[in-house]
Amino acid sequence: MDLTIVWAGLIAFAVLAYVVLDGFDLGTGILFPLLGRHENRDTAMNTVAPIWDGNETWLVLGGGGLFAVFPLAYAIIMPALYAPIIVMLLGLIFRGVAFEFRFKTVRGRVLWDFSFAFGSIVAALAQGIALGTLVQGIEVEGRGYAGGWFDWLTPFSMMTGAAVVVGYALLGATWLMMKTEGELHTIARRYAFITGIGTLALIGAVSLWMPFLQPEFYSRWFGFPQVFYVAPVPILVAVAAWSLFDGIAREKHVRPFLSALALFTLAFAGLGISFWPHIIPPSVTIWDAAAPESSQAFLLVGASVLIPLILAYTAYAYWVFRGKVIEGEGYHH
Repeated sequence: MDLTIVWAGLIAFAVLAYVVLDGFDLGTGILFPLLGRHENRDTAMNTVAPIWDGNETWLVLGGGGLFAVFPLAYAIIMPALYAPIIVMLLGLIFRGVAFEFRFKTVRGRVLWDFSFAFGSIVAALAQGIALGTLVQGIEVEGRGYAGGWFDWLTPFSMMTGAAVVVGYALLGATWLMMKTEGELHTIARRYAFITGIGTLALIGAVSLWMPFLQPEFYSRWFGFPQVFYVAPVPILVAVAAWSLFDGIAREKHVRPFLSALALFTLAFAGLGISFWPHIIPPSVTIWDAAAPESSQAFLLVGASVLIPLILAYTAYAYWVFRGKVIEGEGYHH
């Protein structure tokens, strides 16, 4: 068994788990100023308060795994992304503090509302910029980063940043449709429709731009016969999009959220198809960046215990706090 492929799969899973799980609670924060009465904002925050910190465990696992198993990739990527990653962490701190302080004050509630929304938007935007920087290519010379301080600041990375903000807002809106009733459910349904259109438009724009960034990306998506192998991805995106809007139109509670998760999973699969077998396109493969096999085997023993534990307590937390959150009830009341 090739342990490098196993670890690449585990880290990809951790990143995807973080995106889909933390995506909807960041999206709840992005929509926060648009939810009307402060009671609606209380309810929205209560839908994610019991689980948001557990969701971020996957970010730690993905980052830690990259550092331990693919140290060369970590050493190259981090200098290229210091600015967006530091901004992302500051955003996560702002919103994390707001979770506890907002319910302890009336006079300062506006400040913590702003902190929650601002932190969510900034964290999502920084994640999208970091993704765009990686997709457009990082300049590598020898075994080190050879680019400048502001290589992350490009039109493409700004567009991917906007795509992640709008996409997370869609996840947040569909999550609130699933978890709430009454006025807040109606507001969330309206924003699910708007952000659904925005998400699909931005997925389309990124997908059309991306093949022209790297010759290998173009060959992978438009070459013959490769195009037949990758064709199921855009077809499934169309199916997920139909399911999303049909679910919103029919006022379904769960289907829009599952459809939004499917859109994100398919977009992630598209990135994987473009990247494989590189971890830093177009020059560093997963085998170039991997730690010695003995180290990977040692770390895999720990991961075989840790990952099932994370999955178990995540599933338990979602089970305990399942169902609708009613106004005036919930985690904070």
